Amino acid sequence: MCFAFDAHPPDLPADLIRHPRMAGGAGADTLELTSADGATFSAARAEAPEPSGGPAVIIFPDVRGLYRFYIELAERFAEAGHHAIAIDYFGRTAGTGERDEDFEFMPHVEQTRPTQVHADADAAKSALVERTGATSFVTVGFCFGGSQSFLAAMSPELMLDGVVGFYGRLAGGRFGMPPVLDQVSEIRCPVLGLFGGADEGIPTSDVDTFDRLLDEADVEHDIVIYPDAPHSFFDRKYEEHAGACSDAWRRVISFLEKVGAARAA
Repeated sequence: MCFAFDAHPPDLPADLIRHPRMAGGAGADTLELTSADGATFSAARAEAPEPSGGPAVIIFPDVRGLYRFYIELAERFAEAGHHAIAIDYFGRTAGTGERDEDFEFMPHVEQTRPTQVHADADAAKSALVERTGATSFVTVGFCFGGSQSFLAAMSPELMLDGVVGFYGRLAGGRFGMPPVLDQVSEIRCPVLGLFGGADEGIPTSDVDTFDRLLDEADVEHDIVIYPDAPHSFFDRKYEEHAGACSDAWRRVISFLEKVGAARAA
């Protein structure tokens, strides 16, 4: 389990806000998209009124799919000047719509495959291109979505400009996913990985191995471990981890700016 259902993303540091919340187009709208295999799935799109010129963001939620936390997160990215879209994984098996607290997610997680996630992310890219003209894209994922974000960096079809993963598992095959650590050499773009040092599900030794393998593969990367932070520390209610949340926001936005500058060069 990742965030509590009533969790909220941490606020952006004030100096990173380009547009006040919900003003001038920052609010998210829900829509249904069609993937390459004909599957229909839900998404939430938030447009920046005056985009920064950096990449648009595709958000990969945790195991419960598209619920309110990730819709709000898309709005936060729009506040920071980045178009964003959060996708739901489960249109093929659970139908469309925002997920509620009673959603029995696990049977649907177990049927979800990275190739399906990549196809849905590609459809989300197309939706952003059509509406906003975005030309570069970064995925940002959490927990299950963090692993999916790292795996998306290996996709030759998605052609991402970067990926961000918050506490995505790196070792062991879960939910039909290949272990990230077994495929680091296939990563095709810069990586930002953010992990909690007190995360009982992801040993810091795995994170250290990930960092080393990225070095060996000559992949541009930044891997951060927040020493006392637990799994799912990126939650406004964890006041004791406010420093880690603020730093994580700054690193993510800095990563987007760096990716955007590299794309423009």
